[in-house]
Amino acid sequence: MSQLFPIDKFHEECGVFGIYSNHKIDTFSLIQFGLFSLQHRGQEACGFSVLRDGFILSHKSEGLVLDSFREISNSECYHGNAVIGHTRYSTEGGQSKKNIQPFFGENSYGKSTISIVHNGNLVNANKIRNNLESKGINFISNSDSEVILRLIQKYLSKYDNNLEIAVQKTTLDIQGAYSVIVLMDNNKIAAFRDPNGIRPLCYGMLNEKTYIFSSETCGIDSVGGYYVRDLFPGEMVLVDKKSIHFTILRKNRHTTKRRICSFEYIYFSRPDSIIDNINVYEIREKSGERLYHQHPVEADVVIGVPDSGVPASIGYSKASGIPFKPILVKNKYIGRSFILPKQEIREKMVNLKLNSILNEVRGKRIVIIDDSIVRGTTSRRLVYILKKAGAKEIHFRSASPPIIAPCYLGVDTPSQKDLISYNMDKESIAKFLDVDSLEFLSMTNLIDVLGSQNYCFGCFTGSYPIHKKK
Repeated sequence: MSQLFPIDKFHEECGVFGIYSNHKIDTFSLIQFGLFSLQHRGQEACGFSVLRDGFILSHKSEGLVLDSFREISNSECYHGNAVIGHTRYSTEGGQSKKNIQPFFGENSYGKSTISIVHNGNLVNANKIRNNLESKGINFISNSDSEVILRLIQKYLSKYDNNLEIAVQKTTLDIQGAYSVIVLMDNNKIAAFRDPNGIRPLCYGMLNEKTYIFSSETCGIDSVGGYYVRDLFPGEMVLVDKKSIHFTILRKNRHTTKRRICSFEYIYFSRPDSIIDNINVYEIREKSGERLYHQHPVEADVVIGVPDSGVPASIGYSKASGIPFKPILVKNKYIGRSFILPKQEIREKMVNLKLNSILNEVRGKRIVIIDDSIVRGTTSRRLVYILKKAGAKEIHFRSASPPIIAPCYLGVDTPSQKDLISYNMDKESIAKFLDVDSLEFLSMTNLIDVLGSQNYCFGCFTGSYPIHKKK
C-alpha cells in the first residue's frame, strides 16, 4: 500500500487571523495577506468568513492559500468590514473536507449568524459532543473546533445573543489549548485564549478604528499594521462599532497562568515573529550559543538545517568562532509530502528537499545543527549526504532537548513509539545517525534562554499544563 512520506518534524498546529473595522475595507486582500503570512502553520487547507452588510459569507478549500484565493472570480463579493480566516494542518478531526475551518452556524432560515476559527485541541471534546448530541444538537464534522462553535451557539440562545456571556460560559466547559476568533452577524468580533495561554494569539491595529488578531505578529506586519500586545492567558477581546472591551474569563473560578508551547520558539513560529513579547529569532540564536558553551567541539565549519536550524547555527558560530556557511541548499518548491511506494524511495525524499555544496564539505570537520530530532530518519539521511560529499567528521547538535512524548494540545506529532529519544539513549542515537558526536540542548539551558519555567515542555518531559482525558 502507498504511504505518505513522513516529514521528520512536528507538524505545525494551525494559524488564525482576523480583522474588524467600523467601515467597509478590502477584507479580501487583507485576509489573503494575513493567511499567506501564516502559511507555515498549516498547508493542508484554508478558509475565511467575511461580514458584509450583516451577512456572513464563507469560502473554504483544500490546498495552499494563494491557490485557494485564485479560485475566487469576483473578489469584491468578499469586501466587508470584518473577516476571520484559518490555515490548517489537521490534528484532532483528521483530514476530512468537513473539518476545514471556519465553522459557521446558521439560523432556521439558513442564514449564517456566527463563524469561528480555532487553533488548538480540547481534551474533553468527546464528552461535550456526546452531551450536546444527546440534546438534539447536530454536528457536521468530527473536529473539536465545532464543539466550541456549538457551545457558543447554545449560550447565545440562552443569554439573549450576549457574546461576552456566551464565550465566558463556553470557556467554563471546555478544557485544553485554544486560541479562537469569533465573528457574528450583529457586527461583533471576539478573540480569546485558553487560561494557560498554550497557543499564541496577539492583536494589533491598522488604524485607530481597525483591529487585527493573529496567531503571530508576522500576520499583523503583513497587512501593514502595528503590534499592540499578546492576549493574556484566559483573556477575551470583544470589538464592535462602538468600543473594544477586554475581559479576563474564568475570574474567581480558575487561576490563569502562562504556559505557552515552548516549541513555538524552537520551530513553529516564523523567526521574524514576536511571541508574548519575546523575539523568536533571538531565542533560536541564543540556543545555538548555549549549545556551544554546553558542548564545544573543534570543527572547520558550522551548518544549519534550513530553515529553522539556521539561526541556532549562526549563534553556535558566533560563540565558537567557527565559520557558518549555508552549505545545505533547500528546494523551496517541494510539497509537504509525496505518495511513495517503498521505504527505500521515501528515505531518498531528503535528497529532493536538501542537498549540499560539495566543495564546502569535502575534507571538513562539520557541526550540523537542527532545531530538533523527532524520528531521526531525516537526520540520518542528512548525515549520509554529507559523508558521501566527503565530510571528514560530523558532529550533530539539536537546539532543543530530546523529545520523549507526543503532544495532544494542538500539534500533530508521531506516536511515542516513533520518537527516537523515547526508544534510545544518546549514545544509541549517535550510532544510528552515524555521527562522531551528538548533543542536545539541556532543559536547564532551554529554560535559561527562554527566561523562565512558565512554558509547556510536555514533549520534553511528559508533563503538561493540562492532562488528557481518557
